[in-house]
Amino acid sequence: MHTLRWPLRQARDIVWAGGVIAYPTEAVYGLGCDPLAAGAVERILAMKSRDADKGFILIASHIEQLLPFLAPLEPAVHRKLEVSWPGPVTWVVPAADAVPDTRTGGRDTLAVRVTAHPGARALCEATGMALVSTSANLSGHPPARSALQVRGRLGSDVDYVVPGLTGPQRKPTEIREALTGKVLRAG
Repeated sequence: MHTLRWPLRQARDIVWAGGVIAYPTEAVYGLGCDPLAAGAVERILAMKSRDADKGFILIASHIEQLLPFLAPLEPAVHRKLEVSWPGPVTWVVPAADAVPDTRTGGRDTLAVRVTAHPGARALCEATGMALVSTSANLSGHPPARSALQVRGRLGSDVDYVVPGLTGPQRKPTEIREALTGKVLRAG
């Protein structure tokens, strides 16, 4: 069995215990947790002063980690996702009926991405699940781009900050509507 580096073990254990972590992604540091841990999701909403109707992105290391959260996809939509992943494209897809409103923003869709960032991928592998992913910042403020900025802006509200570098992107990932291909946020 592969032995995890200490930071990944620490992050995994905190996520499994229902905690909130911060970690580097393609462009910024993200806040994350187990998408099914209601208390952790509520903590993220509170620490960001974020409206629950915005919903969240879920990231994963492979599409299979996302499938429990998705309604059945048409083969053409499934191929569209797979062609763009892993990579910096977030797709808004039909959500499974059981996905809580705080994850979808009360919509029948969910934003998902198979990340290409090696650290974020390793984190999803270590936890064995998709993770909530939202920028590490107060709503309306610039996102953190380093572990130091996370601690400076969010302090001890975050249970653990995974060390590492963000990817080379300067802007958040592109968001597209999976059924129509419409760009909802340019990357």
